[in-house]
Amino acid sequence: MFKLVLLQSLSFFIILPLFSVFKKALKLPTGTKKGCHFAFRMDNYTFLTHAPVHHVILKMAIPTIISMLSTSLYNLADTYFVGQLNTQCTAAVGISFSVMGIIQAVGFFFGHGSGNYISRKLGAKETGKAEQMASTGFFLSLLTGLLVAIVGLLFLNPLSIALGSTPTILPYTERYLGIILLGAPFMTASLTLNNQMRFQGNASYAMCGILSGVTLNVFLAPLLIFVFHLGITGAAVATLLSQTFGFIMLFLMSRRKQNIRIRMVNFTLTKPFLKEIVFGGTPSLSRQGLGCVSTIMLNVAAGGYGDAAIAGMSIVTRLSFFIYAVVIGIGQGFQPLCGFCYGAHLYSRVRDGFYFCVKLGTIFMSVFAVIGFIFSEPIIELFRSDPEVIAVGAVALDWQIISYPLIPTIVATNMMMQTIRKPIRANLVAAARSGLFFIPLIFLLPHFFGLSGVEMCQAWADVCAFLLSLPVALSGFRDMRMQRVDNQLLK
Repeated sequence: MFKLVLLQSLSFFIILPLFSVFKKALKLPTGTKKGCHFAFRMDNYTFLTHAPVHHVILKMAIPTIISMLSTSLYNLADTYFVGQLNTQCTAAVGISFSVMGIIQAVGFFFGHGSGNYISRKLGAKETGKAEQMASTGFFLSLLTGLLVAIVGLLFLNPLSIALGSTPTILPYTERYLGIILLGAPFMTASLTLNNQMRFQGNASYAMCGILSGVTLNVFLAPLLIFVFHLGITGAAVATLLSQTFGFIMLFLMSRRKQNIRIRMVNFTLTKPFLKEIVFGGTPSLSRQGLGCVSTIMLNVAAGGYGDAAIAGMSIVTRLSFFIYAVVIGIGQGFQPLCGFCYGAHLYSRVRDGFYFCVKLGTIFMSVFAVIGFIFSEPIIELFRSDPEVIAVGAVALDWQIISYPLIPTIVATNMMMQTIRKPIRANLVAAARSGLFFIPLIFLLPHFFGLSGVEMCQAWADVCAFLLSLPVALSGFRDMRMQRVDNQLLK
């Protein structure tokens, strides 16, 4: 119980300062400024294209951050509660995380692919096309999630082995993953709805839907695991029920006020729409999908050093994803502004928003890097008291936090390129951390440094990704300057 309190405190430690620090900033000035009345009651178009950049991003980011943290808590809560059972269960949840990542990748693919288009069309005041894209992205996401569930269940055993399950871990992986896959359609559709509402400038509605599912999961998981003695099965059932409930709430939220309603009549399966989803969504698919591949390869590499190594690396991976959720939330808070302003040819606001996100995210991650370095062992011990797991996890966390301050630049660059429809550059940055650099390093570093090579791999991949993102971001600003000149010549 004491550890549970500490875990909850960690969550509040992340969320509450965001509200306290930004409370004053979120109070927009009243009256008029340059002919525009800045108030939260103004329509989304006016707010996103005319209100001060930092006000817009913070208003969009805070509910998005809470949504991202909440999504991460699905996995983090399971890791914590299952960690009280045994090392094999902890490892099984970590191994299953890669499949959940693939499911999330599908949701983000359709959510970002359709959402980027929606924000640009709303910025250009082409509402009809935005409505068609919203329904198209949603139904395609739901059907794809159903396909993932069917394929995953049909090949559950070979899939579990391929993900890195050892003979002692395999029964737990099959039990947990088999139930989790049943919720795949609800997870993909939920993430699509969440991102569509966010790109419309209605992040608070998305937050309410996501939070409802997470709250239920935090309540159900310990009840089913410990009270009803269902063990790892209880953790999976709790996640499934929570995701289903969250989906229902998100769908209801999507039908409120300024949100675009999902209607079957607006489903438009045309080549131009599919092309837009692919262009806008592949960076997310690359980022999330390669993240899953890297997790699988990490588990396989760690598996050569025993179950404790897999469990320790799994804890660090999930913990880092939880911390990254804040930075990703800030970046996603930037995306509606980026899309609306890019569609309205307000390129200076796009640039200002980018730099604000980088500065804010870097400060936040630097603070957590210091905290993580000081308390690395106690943090790992929250999830598993096994000395071998703690030894591996603490060293891996020490390495990982070195690159924490670099993550905001990578994320902001990726999301800007994705939103302004630069698919090649967006995919390049998206693939950098978990694919382009991580995959070669996970083969090379363990060969020379053993387990230490596994522990340091992600940190070095992040450094390389950061160095790549700098020229890519500058190229985006150069393109916008050229477009501004072209627009002025046309006038």
